[in-house]
Amino acid sequence: MTSLRVSRAHFPVTALGPGRRLAVWVQGCDLACPGCMSRDTWPADGGQEVPVAQVVQLWQQVGAEGLTISGGEPGQQAAAVRELIEGVRAVPFGGAEPDVLLYTGYTEPELAELAPGLAEAADAVVFGRFEIARPTDLLWRGSAGQVLKPMTALGNQRYGRFVEARTAEPPVQFAVEDDRIWTIGVPRAGQLTAVEKQLRQRGIEVAGVSWRP
Repeated sequence: MTSLRVSRAHFPVTALGPGRRLAVWVQGCDLACPGCMSRDTWPADGGQEVPVAQVVQLWQQVGAEGLTISGGEPGQQAAAVRELIEGVRAVPFGGAEPDVLLYTGYTEPELAELAPGLAEAADAVVFGRFEIARPTDLLWRGSAGQVLKPMTALGNQRYGRFVEARTAEPPVQFAVEDDRIWTIGVPRAGQLTAVEKQLRQRGIEVAGVSWRP
């Protein structure tokens, strides 16, 4: 039984793609982009091993309009990620066809060499490393070098109009789980520090944030 090392999963997510989505963050990334807001997903031995079938089962339970796979680096667990996408595709749907959005820190040629066919398994892919020195107002992207590319007809239908879309206020949401607050989305430079400051002013001390060593 194939397993996927997962950091976390949240539903509903509305800040990483259109509609109400299931978002899965895989664990493990050795690209180590400076300024990454998800340093907790870097260690390959973090998170937990989850059978791909269990993640597909979660997909069936929540009834999402789309699946977003981020990380971590999905390309470094290519076989399991592709199996997840194929499993989701096999689940019957009653309304509009759900789409798959994949985030990778690799460029398109790099991912094609590392994990042939993975990009083509998704409906749309955000390619490229996060570069803290190149901020952007492009929707669903954190830096100017990242590229959103539709990969299928469904991807063109859902994401074609967003390829060059820009926003002054990027969609960001928060999820509370036990004693943790998860930030979901692609915040602009300085936004996370500002949130931390506001919480401190209200007497809430934030420890172990994921965007600092």
